Amino acid sequence: MTLALLFPGQGSQAVGMGAQLADAFASARDVFAEVDEALGQKLSVLMREGPEDQLTLTENAQPALMAVSVAVIRALKVEFDFDVAKAAYVAGHSLGEYSALAAAGAISLSDTARLLKLRGQAMQRAVPVGQGAMASLIGPKTDLALAEAAAAAGAEVGVCVVANDNNAGNIVISGEKAAVDRAIEKAKELGARAIPLNVSAPFHCPLMQPAADEMAAALASATILAPAVPVVANVLARPESDPEAIRRLLVEQVTGRVRWRESMEWMATEGGVTRFVEVGSGKVLTGMAKRIAPEAESLPLNTPEELEAFAKGVTSGE
Repeated sequence: MTLALLFPGQGSQAVGMGAQLADAFASARDVFAEVDEALGQKLSVLMREGPEDQLTLTENAQPALMAVSVAVIRALKVEFDFDVAKAAYVAGHSLGEYSALAAAGAISLSDTARLLKLRGQAMQRAVPVGQGAMASLIGPKTDLALAEAAAAAGAEVGVCVVANDNNAGNIVISGEKAAVDRAIEKAKELGARAIPLNVSAPFHCPLMQPAADEMAAALASATILAPAVPVVANVLARPESDPEAIRRLLVEQVTGRVRWRESMEWMATEGGVTRFVEVGSGKVLTGMAKRIAPEAESLPLNTPEELEAFAKGVTSGE
């Protein structure tokens, strides 16, 4: 069994996230306490109790999702003696790449929390509310070529690019609102369904350059170590372990495409991964994995029962 650990991105947050872990494991509670201290806010209370509109704010959702993912990893280590090094690769969707790096020991938990708080704030600041937009192109006819054609039509009136290549049938475009509206029209002409997303900013497009500049400054002084296992980077769709390359890729990621489909395909083929495990809140990446690499096993890991069953299975060689 060749294992890859996957870390979810924004959209997987929900009120109550992490509560079962905190109730079951002191090691998880310690993670949430450390994140609270690093940020100077009671993020753990917001995660447990809401309100949802506050949790959904980018600057809160990003460190919260990371905290739950790292709490799972910490509980696996402390309670069940499972080490991240048993995985062949780690990968995270957008902000999840930070979770992956924290889990693999490349960036400290406190630094990761602070970086993600800043990342959320910087992304929000980059484009005034209402000027940008994102849309999900879905349906059996939706592939990268269709999405590129739709984005090209949008680009005739403004900034519009493919932001997330999630899997065949699920691709996200991002840019200026008028351009995204034009791209939606084109996508529908080409046979895709197009759903405007309820997001606060147009992520992963050139409009995020001010946020990329802020992250470059913050990451320049951050301590980044070689991860315990290679991180499959969003913008490369290939593994990377060099700290300076990781630093550069995290900046590029702010404006660059999330090449998730390619990342998963590489791990399943070139990387030989036979089991994908989604670490943290929700099951979004599990669903994507089943569509991209149906031959591999895919499972979520976010409840105490799931952690125990997984750890026992790994120990017994299942």
